[in-house]
Amino acid sequence: MELSNLMEEVKNKNIVNNQLVELQIGDSIKIKAYPFSVNKLDDTFFFMGKENFEKFLFIVYSDDSIAKKFEGEVIDAGKQIFLKKCNLITKNRIELQNLFDFTVAKPLGLCNSFGCGDRLGLANPGHIRAVKDSHFKPILAQQSIRELTRTQRTPQEVMDAAVWAVFQEGYKDGFGSDADHLKTFDDIDLMLSANFTMFTFDPSEHVDNNADHYNENELIEKVKSINWDELKDSYEEAEKRYVNMKFDISDKLTLEVTKENFLRAYAKYGKAIIHIKKMYDYLASKCESGKFEVEVSVDETESVTSPFEHFFFANELNRLGVKYISLAPRFVGDFEKGIDYKGDLDLFKKEYEKHLAITKYFGKYKISLHSGSDKFSAYRVIGSLKDAYTHVKTAGTSYLEALRVVAAKEPNLFREILDFSKGLYETEKRSYHVSADINKIKAGKEYSDEEILNLFNSNDVRQVLHVTFGKVLTEKDSEGKFLFKDKILKCLIENEDTHYEFIVNHFKKHLEPFK
Repeated sequence: MELSNLMEEVKNKNIVNNQLVELQIGDSIKIKAYPFSVNKLDDTFFFMGKENFEKFLFIVYSDDSIAKKFEGEVIDAGKQIFLKKCNLITKNRIELQNLFDFTVAKPLGLCNSFGCGDRLGLANPGHIRAVKDSHFKPILAQQSIRELTRTQRTPQEVMDAAVWAVFQEGYKDGFGSDADHLKTFDDIDLMLSANFTMFTFDPSEHVDNNADHYNENELIEKVKSINWDELKDSYEEAEKRYVNMKFDISDKLTLEVTKENFLRAYAKYGKAIIHIKKMYDYLASKCESGKFEVEVSVDETESVTSPFEHFFFANELNRLGVKYISLAPRFVGDFEKGIDYKGDLDLFKKEYEKHLAITKYFGKYKISLHSGSDKFSAYRVIGSLKDAYTHVKTAGTSYLEALRVVAAKEPNLFREILDFSKGLYETEKRSYHVSADINKIKAGKEYSDEEILNLFNSNDVRQVLHVTFGKVLTEKDSEGKFLFKDKILKCLIENEDTHYEFIVNHFKKHLEPFK
């Protein structure tokens, strides 16, 4: 098939999926191409294709005025037609973004959005296929500083994977990029260098989790010790603003603030607000207005964010001129990694409705659901509510789907990974909210191939695999070779269609409750 004919067939929807097709270039060159990736600029064609199992960007041209910007091998296809085969490197990705605006991550604004963390860099095409028919916008390049450290990836590599996926799938409806759980100015600089557009500020180290247990004298001492100049405020003015005040949030929610409410809110979050203001001002000084958006996360704290504390936090950020598109409270119940919500769903709904009312009071922003992997029962609650702008953040669930492919295609390799992960769990779980019992998990050799696939329905196994991803992907043997990473990647690359199928099916389960 020729390129021009292929473009017409895609436009006419005669090709309904993105399965590889064989393209004829010139007299004799044949390449397997992703049909949705074919794009034309002037007289130059671009598409993604495969040779054996390796992907390349291919450029077909007679005039090299555009193609010369890309690094690659030039092949004479005859009849004055040339083919350039380009590796999927950062330089070529940036050149592609300079030509095709749909490959540039942008702030998504006030819309339903879904964070699709991709720790291996191969899942984003599956994410796109799952999300494209929903009313959610995907945030494809999403990685926290913690994940970057544990996977030994760079922000550029994360952005590369997202952009090549967008081009491969011909996805032109817009996508975001989330620099997740940033704590320092250096974190901001690192992610700005790769042109991330959403910045999630994590002030958890500045939250006083003991504030819920202080007596009144301790609270007063803590609050008066806050650097009020950094808050552009004073204790006296803040007291006037809140104590004995009544805020009519909605027909169903009125907040009447006591002095104790006021003291606990400032003791708990005062320093966190200062930190966020500093982070925001630094980001704004480095990035042009309109080119970034901010999420504020207070979910990784030990105590639940009460409706008043949510109101207080949002109110103070607004007073200080911090503009944010989403806020992640610490909800009632347990949002453990990699498994469904644990807790009273009726209570969760009542509290979520209060948090939602507060977002509307301030003019609407998104409520962000962190540790969002597999929280199907919570999704059903949120999906039942009207006017709920939602951001769901996932990462580990895509890694688990990758391991599901390994379990299906190379069960002995999965058995090794399971045993390795089980041995690491007790040390690796320390920075995660999990409750797996490793005593309920047998040695890999004791499971049949069929039982191995069923292990992905086990909360204990899911969490053991979830929190040990860093060591699984970076540990090396005595010869300096990766124990598992290269084998996992090889399995996913050789079973690409299965990988995408698993991702699509699993993510549609995440999206279905929001319909």
